Amino acid sequence: MKKYIWDQFTRITDRLSLSHTFDTHHSLLFTVSVMLAATVLSALYRQINVHDSINIALIYILAIILISYHTDLYRYGVISGLISVFLINGIFTYPYWEISFAVSGSTITFAIMYIISILSSATVFRMKEQARKIKEGELLIAEAENEKEKEKLRANLLRAVSHDLRTPLTSMIGASSSCLENEDSLTPEEKRQFISQIYEDANWLLHMVENLLSVTRITEGGASTLKKTSEPMEEVLFDAVSTVRKRYPDMKIETMIPEDLVVAPMDPLLIKQVIINLLENAYFHSYSTQPVKCSLEDGDRSVSVSIRDFGDGIAPDRLNSIFDAVPTAPTSASDVRKGMGIGLSICKTIITAHGGSISAHNREPGAEFCFRIPKEENTHESYC
Repeated sequence: MKKYIWDQFTRITDRLSLSHTFDTHHSLLFTVSVMLAATVLSALYRQINVHDSINIALIYILAIILISYHTDLYRYGVISGLISVFLINGIFTYPYWEISFAVSGSTITFAIMYIISILSSATVFRMKEQARKIKEGELLIAEAENEKEKEKLRANLLRAVSHDLRTPLTSMIGASSSCLENEDSLTPEEKRQFISQIYEDANWLLHMVENLLSVTRITEGGASTLKKTSEPMEEVLFDAVSTVRKRYPDMKIETMIPEDLVVAPMDPLLIKQVIINLLENAYFHSYSTQPVKCSLEDGDRSVSVSIRDFGDGIAPDRLNSIFDAVPTAPTSASDVRKGMGIGLSICKTIITAHGGSISAHNREPGAEFCFRIPKEENTHESYC
């Protein structure tokens, strides 16, 4: 029995050299404060019952448990247990104000109390270790799930890119080949048409590369790589609309913004890319000549932007998967020319990295895409 107790004591004290996870000064100050409080409480209790040292011992054991729970190493609980034994013996046990283990049975009593203190400290510390390991396990699981989502996104992007790059590249190769092979027989107007087609497809590929660079930065580094600053949303919105108007002069866009300034933390370049993607989506896939409405709304906790077209709307079977980077069969000649695009999936990736949400809805007529980003960090918004 003595050997077992000594082995347990040795095992516990051997762990006193563990690395700190909390501030040493904080742990020491907390230990001194709790021991002082336990002594004062024991002194008050002694005024009520002079000869009851058992409950006083329980007060100190409770203090040791609190110290073990709120400090970082075994040493505080073990040392507190040793100090408690001497305090109880010297202050609260006869003869008072004198350290003496000569009283019959006192040696065994205090030895048992010390062992209980050590075991209590060890139990609490072990529980803390288990809780820490459980938390680390949960973090690892969350990280694994996050990595799984990233891998899924990369795989979907790869399929979508191979699908969307093939169409404009094939068109460019065909147009340039026709120009080279029929250079002498083509009229200036036909040559101009081929060159315009190559120019348009080259711009489309450039925009796709910009999208891929944006999403790659997020998928590789996560939300922590975002360079968020507090920006006026209307400035970002107008910048995106101006860029789209330059690219597509025949596109009509109506903007609606609130009178007050709307500010939110964001990566302005990425949010601009989201708005551009949504406007381009309305331009190429709505098949409507009516103006696209772009609205900005200021909420209590979030800022929302909606892009509304008045075209054919979204096929019902695509509503739930429209933001997935999975290529689908084209539904018109325009889709064959430009592909169904990966812009929407990139929009979702960017908005999710901002802690926001994005959604799509059919309207009468047309479709509406809406995204929200929170006004404050570490908050998440529900769908529009």
